[in-house]
Amino acid sequence: MNWEPWTGCYRVRVGVLFVIFTGHIPIKRRFIACSPLLSQINISACLSGIEHVTVNGESGREARECDYNWVLSIREQCVKAGVTFWFKSTVSLFKRDGITQKVNPFKQTSLAKDQNINIMDGKKFF
Repeated sequence: MNWEPWTGCYRVRVGVLFVIFTGHIPIKRRFIACSPLLSQINISACLSGIEHVTVNGESGREARECDYNWVLSIREQCVKAGVTFWFKSTVSLFKRDGITQKVNPFKQTSLAKDQNINIMDGKKFF
């Protein structure tokens, strides 16, 4: 766990991802951003005291694949912990139901929204 004084957060490496963990720092919003999501991860141990989780894939020419099952796994962890969840955007290479599709960068956010899996409970965080 690395302290980042310029953000007021701890950065924790989880597999190939970095999870921002705020711990006991007096801040207004405690959230985890799984970005870019490059593998299946278990964040359930980090959800205590967290209000929100945002997930999105990687975009660009060299973007790596994101599997929809990874997204659903994080969503399920949020459901069990009572934490809001936002699937912000897919990725250039999005795998769902065993099929990988190339997604136009301008459609990645709307495709994520079309999955209808966000749990915001009427809240707006960003």
